Amino acid sequence: MTQPISAPSLGAAGSRSTRDWQAADAAHFLHPFTDFKSLASKGSRVITSAQNIYLTDSEGHHILDAMSGLWCVNVGYGQQALVDAAARQMQQLPFYNSFFQTTTTPAIELAELLARVTPPQFKHVFFSGSGSEGNDTVVRMVRRYWDLKGQPERQVIISRHNAYHGSTMAGASLGGMAGMHAQGGLPIPGIVHIEQPYWWAHGRPQGLTREAFGLVAAKWLEDKILELGPEKVAAFIGEPVQGAGGVIIPPSTYWPEVQRICDRYGILLVSDEVICGFGRTGRWFGCETQGFKPDLMTFAKGVTSGYVPLGGVMVGDRVARTLIEEGGEFTHGYTYSGHPVACAVGVANIRLIQQLGLVEHVHDDVGPYLAAQFESLKSHPLIGDAETCGLMGALLLVKDKAKGTPFPDEIEIGMVCRGHCFGNGLIMRAVGDRMIIAPPLVITRAQIDEMMALIRTCLDRTLADAQKNGWLA
Repeated sequence: MTQPISAPSLGAAGSRSTRDWQAADAAHFLHPFTDFKSLASKGSRVITSAQNIYLTDSEGHHILDAMSGLWCVNVGYGQQALVDAAARQMQQLPFYNSFFQTTTTPAIELAELLARVTPPQFKHVFFSGSGSEGNDTVVRMVRRYWDLKGQPERQVIISRHNAYHGSTMAGASLGGMAGMHAQGGLPIPGIVHIEQPYWWAHGRPQGLTREAFGLVAAKWLEDKILELGPEKVAAFIGEPVQGAGGVIIPPSTYWPEVQRICDRYGILLVSDEVICGFGRTGRWFGCETQGFKPDLMTFAKGVTSGYVPLGGVMVGDRVARTLIEEGGEFTHGYTYSGHPVACAVGVANIRLIQQLGLVEHVHDDVGPYLAAQFESLKSHPLIGDAETCGLMGALLLVKDKAKGTPFPDEIEIGMVCRGHCFGNGLIMRAVGDRMIIAPPLVITRAQIDEMMALIRTCLDRTLADAQKNGWLA
């Protein structure tokens, strides 16, 4: 019997300096969404460990992670139950595929569990390795559905400007970010966009209340459907709250009206829950918070709290019934669809969310507390607007509060503020002139107070920069 072979070590974290790691990183690792030349000139931040809501870097700095990694570490860092679930499954069955009429027990168990925690129309799941892959699956599945319904001309999927649905060819096409579309010949055919429901930019200047604007923004969908011809429209996809676009929280009137429009014209409604799912908004899923009933629902990130990659699509009765009853092969899938280790961690993660009562914790306790703290920031000279939904929040930085005047783009005020955050032990993201957070769901009120103190410090230092440089004149 052959003996196991130990992998050679390239050096433990403690035996190499930060500069060594940065040099190796620049020499070999191409990071996502990065100006490679710029990063190589200054060096990456090297994260070496994490616990609860805190990170530690190679220089020993203690950092409060107000972005849950990348919107994903819902249960916080260092949860042994998830580590143990992965280890047990690695020992028993590290991998087998779900092709060739084969399955594994963790995939079945997670599918059952997802059917219980998602809205009642969902009883089936198609697994992927990420949210981007999940949204690619949505494009294939939506068009397959209409083929089987005898309406193959229904090809067009409507999305929104400034939406984010991943960075694969289909995912980036579904998303509405101009910077992504400028590279790679995007969007691919059959995907069109309408304006986002961003009240501050599109409703406030017209003197509309948020509620009135929500109806106006929803009508943009109906206008686009009629422009294209309802017989050509397959689906509308949207995030319940636009995350990477800057935590754009739609008015309460928006999604119910979108639902009515989709129902009127018979098009499929898709909720991208990659960021909003698994308790982030104070309900299990963002569509429940926003009050609509999707036919398909993409998920990832929070399903394993980011401990291992996993994504998928919850398939509602309307679509699943057609795919199953009409028969024929759905020629789509991934090597890692239903990966047993990922699914085992997903099961452990959902059970931990339930055991810790994290959805209720967000809805009843820390979500309202965060909302009150953000409301108090509206008095700050730089803050034009502050809003939250569960444990997602955004602060709008403005040059003139009274007029709502923005800073010139060339100042990049958000990046100035982010620099102060990074320099003061806080991970807070800048999206244009919006500063956003999405901390782990395990955060406590005391930790929110700690986070808010850091935010205030960083806002004050950004204000000092603006005053010193004459940006407020």
